[in-house]
Amino acid sequence: MNALDLTAATVPDRLAGVSLALAPGTLAGLVGPNGSGKSTLLQVAAGVLSGAGDVAWGGRPLAAIPALERGRLAAWVPQEAHFEFGFTVAAVVAQGRFAHGDDGRGVAEALARFDLTALAERPVNRLSGGERQRVLLARALATGAPLQLWDEPFAALDPRHALEGLKLAGELARGGQTVLFSLHDLRVAHCLDVVIVLHEGGLCAAGPPDEVLTAELLRDVFGVRARNAPGLILELP
Repeated sequence: MNALDLTAATVPDRLAGVSLALAPGTLAGLVGPNGSGKSTLLQVAAGVLSGAGDVAWGGRPLAAIPALERGRLAAWVPQEAHFEFGFTVAAVVAQGRFAHGDDGRGVAEALARFDLTALAERPVNRLSGGERQRVLLARALATGAPLQLWDEPFAALDPRHALEGLKLAGELARGGQTVLFSLHDLRVAHCLDVVIVLHEGGLCAAGPPDEVLTAELLRDVFGVRARNAPGLILELP
């Protein structure tokens, strides 16, 4: 039984019938040029955009899962962290336990994991962009949800926190959770189990990164040339 099944996700001018399936314990990344549909696909998978395709979590149609149970089954991290009110960092992370009855389980650990303990009582609207993004990731971690859907989670983070976030994603996958996130750094893509390439709203390729991210694909989809020197170096043609 797959952790995520998504069939024929279609959003006019953004997605054209994209389908994918991810097994439990998979660390997967969505890559593609700007505007290729990565954020839209994640929103469909998370149920943020409804009616755009057939989505199932753990073999159950998303439409049949009650709203509160969804909060126990999947965690969603948006691309940008906007907070209109001055809730404390700890209060926002604790929101991840709402669907569990606000039991507070794992909140302190999530704060510590994302280096937020010292900021726990600070209002979230007084944090930097990277700090706010870490709050959202900590909230997702606190849910304990088996399906984690993150939209460009590391783009606003400094190198150390980005590496720590990637390490955590790998640990979650090895523990049986499924993590799907979008990214632009193709060096990171080589650390994943599965890479899903979108281009112009369609599914271009999917599979292990060493098989998918060929020189031809990088040229045709991203318009760059790959060189190993060692490590992946991308250049303009």
